[in-house]
Amino acid sequence: MTVLVVDKPCGPTSFTVVRQVRRALARAWEKAPRELKVGHGGTLDPMASGVLPICVGEATKLAPFLLEADKEYEATLRFGVETDTLDAEGRVVATAEVGALSAAAIEAALDRFRGAISQVPPMYSALKRDGRPLHSYARAGEEVERAPRQVRVHALTLTAFEPPDAARLHVRCSKGTYVRVLAADLGRALGPGAHLTALRRTASGPFHASAALPLDEVLRRLEVGQSLPFVSLSDALAHLPGIEVPEIVANALRRGQRVAWQDLPGAPAAGSIRVLEAGLGLVAVVEPGEGGTVRTQRVFNRPASTVANVTGA
Repeated sequence: MTVLVVDKPCGPTSFTVVRQVRRALARAWEKAPRELKVGHGGTLDPMASGVLPICVGEATKLAPFLLEADKEYEATLRFGVETDTLDAEGRVVATAEVGALSAAAIEAALDRFRGAISQVPPMYSALKRDGRPLHSYARAGEEVERAPRQVRVHALTLTAFEPPDAARLHVRCSKGTYVRVLAADLGRALGPGAHLTALRRTASGPFHASAALPLDEVLRRLEVGQSLPFVSLSDALAHLPGIEVPEIVANALRRGQRVAWQDLPGAPAAGSIRVLEAGLGLVAVVEPGEGGTVRTQRVFNRPASTVANVTGA
């Protein structure tokens, strides 16, 4: 199985999108929904739209690597209003006069949020404390202490300032970055506070919005039996270097046998890599282990066939 890149609309949760796609695939492939393993490669808030990789079958093993990948966003902020969720879906908790806010002032403030920065995760998030998600505490009116986290903002650009109180930003960042927190922190740095009014993810690892299908179109195609642009397991991890190995090495990795790092010709000395077998695609994701051996992070079953469309699974 492979990856389907969905353009998530505003409104539904990521899990709702997964559930809808699973049911539509089950009908198209004449299977029970419970027979299909389907997941996503990185949560989007209900308010957010954009790139949501949907992993099917063996591709669900890719999720940890997709979560590690960098993300890109187009974000819209409103200054002068703060909310409890840090976005437009929350309750207003503070307002302030924006004053003579300018593009130049915003540009000057952005510099402190580039590179390695520290963020305190928001209360309205799925992070867990003592087995409970933080948002459950928040909805009960409880505030719990959260440790700051280090994230990296690779690029942060002001793409538009709409006086008196709105701005649009382009953000390219590491995993774990909360754009809602970035908006709120920027607002506080400038004085009047701010919250996120719109968010669109334009890229997630190797997946880009230009190649994503709107959810409604995905469901329509599955309903009428039209083909879908599935992404192979190997291409889904295109951000990792790849090494092609002969069948004997591929089979050893699939069986969990000991393999020497030197048996992966041209492999880098550190980091995760894709191991490929000619004509059969992704065999495993591995990294250097102890004593010059290969440590497997994920192993993938030999494909029975190539998924080209909804009827070929």
